[in-house]
Amino acid sequence: MLLSKQKKAKGNRVLITVNVVGSAGPLRFVVNEREIVAAVIDMALKSYAREGRLPVLGSNLNDFLLYCPIAGSDALSPIETIGAHGARNFLLCKKPQPQTQTEKAAKVKGDAATTEASITRRGNGSWKSWINKTLILKVASH
Repeated sequence: MLLSKQKKAKGNRVLITVNVVGSAGPLRFVVNEREIVAAVIDMALKSYAREGRLPVLGSNLNDFLLYCPIAGSDALSPIETIGAHGARNFLLCKKPQPQTQTEKAAKVKGDAATTEASITRRGNGSWKSWINKTLILKVASH
């Protein structure tokens, strides 16, 4: 009887599902509903790594956001309790990383090089096809 009182004092334990963006399937584990969101993100990252899932995410919990469908489009606060919204399904995704000016410039240069290469390829392809058509016509006429 004493054990059942101690369990109730700790809070309810709930099974939650955490979908990770880019992963094949959800993570499922039991947490205390008074657990804070930052601790749940940490547990999810450790579980994800322990299972050897891909893509590799890393272990820095500050690089991730946890979303709840009931809470709307805003991410949950890291100091909020996981049971605050009464939800059991969550979405874990990486925070968007701001691009520096050099990365933006490199991306623009890379896009220009890709476009230039595709134009060159397209030009070579049409040149080759013109030669092939011309040779076929000359060979067929003799």
